[in-house]
Amino acid sequence: MRNSFTAGRRRALASSAALTGLVLSGLAATSVSAQSAPPDPSADPPADCAVPFPVADVAKGDAVNGLTVSDGTTPEPFTGEVLGVLEDGIAADLDMVMVRLNSAEIDRVGGIWSGMSGSPVYASDGRLIGAVAYGLSWGPSPVAGVTPFEEMDDYLGGVAPRRIPVTKEQARAIARDSEVTRAQAEQGFAQLKMPMGVSGVRAGRLAQAKRTKQHPWLPHSTYRAGAVRAAGQAPGAETIEAGGNMAASLSYGTVTMAAVGTATSVCDGEVVGFGHPMTFLGQTTLSLHPADALYIQEDSVGSPYKMANLGSPVGTVTDDHLSGISGPFGPLPETSAITSHATYLTRDRTGETHVSVPEAMPAATFYQVLSTNDRVRDGYGKGSALLDWTISGHVGADPFELSATDRYASEWDITYESAWPVADLIWALSSISDLSIDEVRTDNAIDDDSSTWRVVGVEQYRKGAWRSVSRKVPALAKAGRKLVLGINLRSSADRIRVPVRMMVPRKAGGSGGRISALGGGMMWSELGNLHTIEQAERYVASLVRNDQVAVELSLEGRRRPITVDTLSDPTEKVVLGRKWVRVLVR
Repeated sequence: MRNSFTAGRRRALASSAALTGLVLSGLAATSVSAQSAPPDPSADPPADCAVPFPVADVAKGDAVNGLTVSDGTTPEPFTGEVLGVLEDGIAADLDMVMVRLNSAEIDRVGGIWSGMSGSPVYASDGRLIGAVAYGLSWGPSPVAGVTPFEEMDDYLGGVAPRRIPVTKEQARAIARDSEVTRAQAEQGFAQLKMPMGVSGVRAGRLAQAKRTKQHPWLPHSTYRAGAVRAAGQAPGAETIEAGGNMAASLSYGTVTMAAVGTATSVCDGEVVGFGHPMTFLGQTTLSLHPADALYIQEDSVGSPYKMANLGSPVGTVTDDHLSGISGPFGPLPETSAITSHATYLTRDRTGETHVSVPEAMPAATFYQVLSTNDRVRDGYGKGSALLDWTISGHVGADPFELSATDRYASEWDITYESAWPVADLIWALSSISDLSIDEVRTDNAIDDDSSTWRVVGVEQYRKGAWRSVSRKVPALAKAGRKLVLGINLRSSADRIRVPVRMMVPRKAGGSGGRISALGGGMMWSELGNLHTIEQAERYVASLVRNDQVAVELSLEGRRRPITVDTLSDPTEKVVLGRKWVRVLVR
């Protein structure tokens, strides 16, 4: 692939190795309206305005009860007992309450499940102890770690822990009061792995992309999910209540990137839930969604997980911190639009995605282009693609637009190969201060012809005829005059001559050197660090298309070397290979 890059540290979508927790493992849904309308203000969620129960007053053996959803949207009760408190168990000054929970569904699936994060756990007097957020590291278990509710409005710094150890004494206590063995309990608590649900891209493609190492902006723990259901086809904001489903997305549309968990408390038009971070971005603009649970899937190795459909957005998650996510109902976050169009034979398709979190733009763009390509090609295969793209936005108040066209060829999977370049550039643009992307548009024409040109020779037009030149037979040029060359290209079934003209500098008289003809498909463009929009504009303007030939005249001048560059017109195939010949200037 061309136009890949290696660069320094940048803001990027957090890799899913850090996006772990008892949040989601299953989304399933159908279609989405382009930009969902604001939620109906008459369908307000029921407020509970819970009163926190101080962790300092929690004691071993205390009875607890809670609410969560395993089917549909109606919260169901569960009960339990406090096993103890892990001081600083989640982070400095953030304790974890250990509880053993039970209900008919918890018993059926073997323990708490992914998607149960945020489920409220109450003391016997009705005050809210906190939210289910952690499970034992070893596998499915009814033992849960609870994030204290009194801390869920105090957003802390630090790094989200991957594993929370327990002492041998605490492990013995857990083993004594549950079916867990001491050895299992000693492995500690952890947020269960939270794969990012991605719609529009089939599971095999997600697995293929996860194996790619050179794109750090791409989540590395994903699974195939469904898109957001259109308004009127799924539950509304009124179903986001204490113990009810809630979801948050980085994008929605053809490509929905989201996670489903549970609401902990609703008050004054805001909701708090999950009990742990989703992406740990702090201040953010995730879209807030209701969800409809289908069922809880058992898993004998890892944690059981909730399968759910998402509804249209009903608000904005403004905070994503160590102790949970929260935000208001009502206004939706501003989004950037990604529109991709692809054609193949008689088929064409247009996809549209709305991205609410800027850090997700590279991944959403890659998935969006790949999704549209795959839908029209409908299978792996060799071929070529002519891709047009435009990225528009603002740097501060000043608008910008970047656009280019390029051709790609692949002997194994053209739809996959042509999906990367635009996403790579978007990631590089994230280094530019105050830059925001408003829209990304792509148009990809795919066909089955994977053949390429190869540079096989160079000719010079001189004295009314084309004459072959080489290392032994030099091209003859005149200072201050045009040098007319023909670059000979050959494919498996055809041969063409591509004309190139370049002006020889007047000061080059009496010098000699070489002419190099390089196929554009052989050139590797390093993005490096883009710190200004001017740098980005120069980078795009200097891109050599894969279907062009780059020709360089290099001369040994009297005082310093002389170099002249030019490009051929685009051809109908990717050009590979290179040739160089000698040149003498009179």
